[in-house]
Amino acid sequence: MSAVALAQADAGSPATLALHALVLQPGSPGRVGMDYLGYEVTTNQVWVPGGNTGRVFVIDATTETIRTVEGFPTKEKEGRTLGPTSVTFGPGRAFVGNRADSSVCSVDLRTLQRGECVALPEAPDGLAYVATTDEVWATTPRSRSLVILSAAKHGLPIAGHIQLPGEPEGYAVDLAGGRFFTNLEDRNETMSLDVHTRSLSGHWPTTCSSDGPRGLALDTAHGVLVVACTDRLVSFTLSPKPERRGSVETGLGVDNIDFAAKTGTVYAAAGKAERLTRAQLLPDGLLHATGEAHTAPGVRVVVVTPAGKAFAADSAGGQLWVAGP
Repeated sequence: MSAVALAQADAGSPATLALHALVLQPGSPGRVGMDYLGYEVTTNQVWVPGGNTGRVFVIDATTETIRTVEGFPTKEKEGRTLGPTSVTFGPGRAFVGNRADSSVCSVDLRTLQRGECVALPEAPDGLAYVATTDEVWATTPRSRSLVILSAAKHGLPIAGHIQLPGEPEGYAVDLAGGRFFTNLEDRNETMSLDVHTRSLSGHWPTTCSSDGPRGLALDTAHGVLVVACTDRLVSFTLSPKPERRGSVETGLGVDNIDFAAKTGTVYAAAGKAERLTRAQLLPDGLLHATGEAHTAPGVRVVVVTPAGKAFAADSAGGQLWVAGP
């Protein structure tokens, strides 16, 4: 980041980010329920599970052209239409979690053909692929647990189950260190687990409000973890033990966040404040707000490409707000 941009951040005057809207269903506009988004680096694609539509939207991050994966089951529950809401990526495949039938299904990254599926004991929330063990870890907050699927075996069989002391929310994977991070929303804590032994390797208070923590973003190169509170970002250096380092106000309503290692930037969308915030994460763990933009009510999740292009989900508008190159 330039010295000018850092000076703006230090002076408390973040730059105004230019945004444009990307409508997901131009021929039939309307609400598209979105929760977890994902970016796949080998194909340069943003994957957007569109819960109520029974589709996953696959977007070329450069041209912004859209393809879809069709045919995911949906279900009406308490006035809402449930469907696919989470995604993660392994070699050649995406894995899509569906709250309608509590399934996780594989999808070919290039042909977009749906493959094998497995039913979980309960609906998955977030999904994370762990490359070192060739597994998909699913957070299942209602039972305070993680369900582990083997991506190496046919049918994605359940390969393990980890009971947690609280409700998991958000995730980050440290491949080099062999750690899986998640928040315990109801305990206001963040915890790490060893991906090989599946045992607890640490936990600490997040210092969020009573609403608890939400998403996570990890700078593996510098050993810094960023926790999304509902109204701010809080960073922790992880070695030799977790230590709080920085904080940036975002406004109310933050959920999932994302980090672009190449640019060292963290993006957070605040659904109640209707604000997208870009923050610079420094190697020592300090955070500085460097950009912000007005979005829309309910825009609370965001994903970012390595080049720093951000896509924020506007479920009510059936669109994404896009910022960056």
